[in-house]
Amino acid sequence: MKDWNYDNEQWTKLPTYLKHLPLFTRHIDLFSVAMRFVWSVFLKNIVFKFYIRLKVKGTPFKEIYRTQPKLIIISNHASHLDAVSIAASIPRRFWLSLYIAAAKDYFFTNALFTFFSKHCLGAIPIDRKDRKGEAINLILKLLTELPRMWLIIFPEGTRSKDGKIQEFKRGVSIFSERTQTPLLFTYLEGNAELWPKGQPIPLPGKLVLHVGPVHPPGPIQQVYAAYKEWVVTINPDAFQAIPSEPSNEQE
Repeated sequence: MKDWNYDNEQWTKLPTYLKHLPLFTRHIDLFSVAMRFVWSVFLKNIVFKFYIRLKVKGTPFKEIYRTQPKLIIISNHASHLDAVSIAASIPRRFWLSLYIAAAKDYFFTNALFTFFSKHCLGAIPIDRKDRKGEAINLILKLLTELPRMWLIIFPEGTRSKDGKIQEFKRGVSIFSERTQTPLLFTYLEGNAELWPKGQPIPLPGKLVLHVGPVHPPGPIQQVYAAYKEWVVTINPDAFQAIPSEPSNEQE
């Protein structure tokens, strides 16, 4: 894979041991800004207006932005629509502070995907086999150093096969606790029906993004429990039912 150019201010501040990573660098140049604008028009004004009718419920992002310069936005994950639909819900003027933690083995597999991830998504590639913790260190560094950063991340780690929300991986809490970055709960309703795992293209239809409370940093068990408590008020069937205890009664 071709090395990235790190000639921008954000990334020249990175420690040397992280600079060899084949990472997206957020070039604040005219080309990237133009690409981001074109992509935002396509996404917000065409795809999520006419093909998929996206509705946002809850606190407006513009209000959250005033009080939360740094956030980790977490959501359920059941389709390829998830990251872009959250991005489409956020005003485009905030996009230069918006990052997405993306699987490197999917979003950076060829030149087209890499171009798209680099210039349109603001993706930070996460190597799911990264045993050195380099991607984790990078995100920690960014959350610490950048004055504003909203990071979209899916704590389940991978898309749900049946649409039910899975247990959270602990990475979200690592990012949040070590940098004291609060978490914004969001929940996508209808994503699994529109583009489930294994389907080649999304179906037209209705998608709702619920914007929930801002949760303070905490252990993953606490975050998962709070997220579950909030989501079940929207969709009681969002999680797998817990098998009932076997009865001791003799038939």
